[in-house]
Amino acid sequence: MTAELTTVHVMRHGEVFNPTGVLYGRLPGFHLSVAGHGMARTAAEWFGGHRPITHLVASPLQRAQETAAPIGELLDLPIATDDRLIEAGNDFEGQTFGVGDGALKHPGNWWRLRNPSTPSWGEPYREIAARMLGAVHTARDAARGSAAVCVSHQLPIWTLRLTVEGRSYLHDPRKRQCGLASVTSLTYAGDELVRVDYAEPAGPAGTGTVGGA
Repeated sequence: MTAELTTVHVMRHGEVFNPTGVLYGRLPGFHLSVAGHGMARTAAEWFGGHRPITHLVASPLQRAQETAAPIGELLDLPIATDDRLIEAGNDFEGQTFGVGDGALKHPGNWWRLRNPSTPSWGEPYREIAARMLGAVHTARDAARGSAAVCVSHQLPIWTLRLTVEGRSYLHDPRKRQCGLASVTSLTYAGDELVRVDYAEPAGPAGTGTVGGA
C-alpha cells in the first residue's frame, strides 16, 4: 500500500514596515507594510490552486499572523499559533547592523561574531532546527493526506531546509533562498520526507523593499 502524501508549506512572512532598518527579531509592534499585505494576499490566492489545505499555523509575531490572515480568510481556516515557528533569537535585536553606522562600529560587539557556525551571536542553529522540525511534524500530523501552511521567518525556515537537505549550517546569509512571502514546501509519504520545493508566489522582492527577518 502506498503511503499517503502530505505537504507542509513553510512560508516566510511578507515585507515589514521598518523605516529605520533595525534588526527587529522578536520585538513586538513590527507589522506588514502595504507591500507586505499585498504579498500575503497574492500568496493566499496561490495556495488556493494547490493541494487542499486543511491546517494553518503561524508564529506568534505580528508580521506572521498578518501574513496568515488572508490565507485563513480565503480558505476559511482558523489560524493556530505555534511558538516554535518564532524568529531566531539574536543579540543584535533592536539595532542596525553595519560597520560604519550600526552595531559593528563598536569593537565590544565584534567578539559576538567569533563563531558563525553556532552562531555565537544568537540562538544555536541546532536548537532552531529542532523546534522547526517539531512544528512541521505537528502540522504534518494535523493535515494527513492534504496540506498545511506554517508561517514563519527567514532564518528558521532556511535552517530547517539546511537540516532536511543534510547541508552545513555555515552559510552566507545573503545567499539564502528564502525571499519575502516565499514558500518552502516539504512533501511527505507517510512520515518520510520525499521532496523539497521552493516558490515565490508573490514574485521576487524588488530592490526597493526591506528584506527583514
